[in-house]
Amino acid sequence: MAISMRINKFSLIIFSTLFLTGLQSVWLNPATFGESAVVAQTPDARKAEADRLFQQGIEQFQTSQFEAALKSWEQALIIYREIKDHKGESHSLGNLGNAYLFLGNYVKAIDYQQQSLAIKREIKDRLGESHSLGNLRNAYNSLGNYVKAIDYHQQSLAIAREIKDRQGEGASLGNLGNAYFSLGNYVKAIDYQQQYLAIAREIKDRLGEGHSLGSLGIAYNSLGNYVKAIDYQQQSLAIAREIKDRFGESHSLGSLGIAYSSLGNYVKAIDYQQQRLAIAREIKDRLGESQSLGNLGLAYYSLGNYVKAIDYQQQRLTDC
Repeated sequence: MAISMRINKFSLIIFSTLFLTGLQSVWLNPATFGESAVVAQTPDARKAEADRLFQQGIEQFQTSQFEAALKSWEQALIIYREIKDHKGESHSLGNLGNAYLFLGNYVKAIDYQQQSLAIKREIKDRLGESHSLGNLRNAYNSLGNYVKAIDYHQQSLAIAREIKDRQGEGASLGNLGNAYFSLGNYVKAIDYQQQYLAIAREIKDRLGEGHSLGSLGIAYNSLGNYVKAIDYQQQSLAIAREIKDRFGESHSLGSLGIAYSSLGNYVKAIDYQQQRLAIAREIKDRLGESQSLGNLGLAYYSLGNYVKAIDYQQQRLTDC
């Protein structure tokens, strides 16, 4: 049983790291994005087409279609470079970094974010610089380099407060909480997440609100307060379903499964993990799929069903 608990704890940490990364830092503007392309291939028409592709990528990303978003932003990047639109180029690079982050390619994610950051500093785009720093911290957080991640968090938070970017400030606070969680400082993690939640509710950022609630649930689970953990995860799950955030829904389900497993309710834990597994496979979240299979194996092991436990763990080894 001690081995089972250690594995479950490790799975929870990986889950938390992935939960907050990137979503708050996806660039949702500039205002002209979303215009329709015109037939004549003038510079304005090319820009309109790039803007359309960029916005399309945002919509795909927000519904967890990460590979489709990647393609849209790659096409937009080609056009922005062709027409020498440096702002559009930097934003496309940043969002490509986010897409690669969610697909688990952290090296490529860092490369794109570094390119984006260089352009934003060159054109003195302070808001964009803050977002790039935030996305770099997310990538390093996912690599387990929490010290470097916290440094980027602090730089991003300072700029967000300087330019009064409340959404960026909230995202930075949330991701600082995520980094401290990864370091095992759950009290500090909760403090940062509570600050993030307050800002998300103030500016009516439903996506951010859902993520902060989910991260609070994870932190309370780690402190052994499973009732509070479940309450926060249920709130997070409701928001994820309301806004059709499939990635967030998947991870709320997985976290609920872990909380119920911690309470010894393995039947309920299995139900939540099965729901998560289905979504993870649907959106091609390979890490989420691996975690669900592993947690299903642990739940069946705890129920004494060793044949099923072995089957799920073997699937985890072969499929993921």
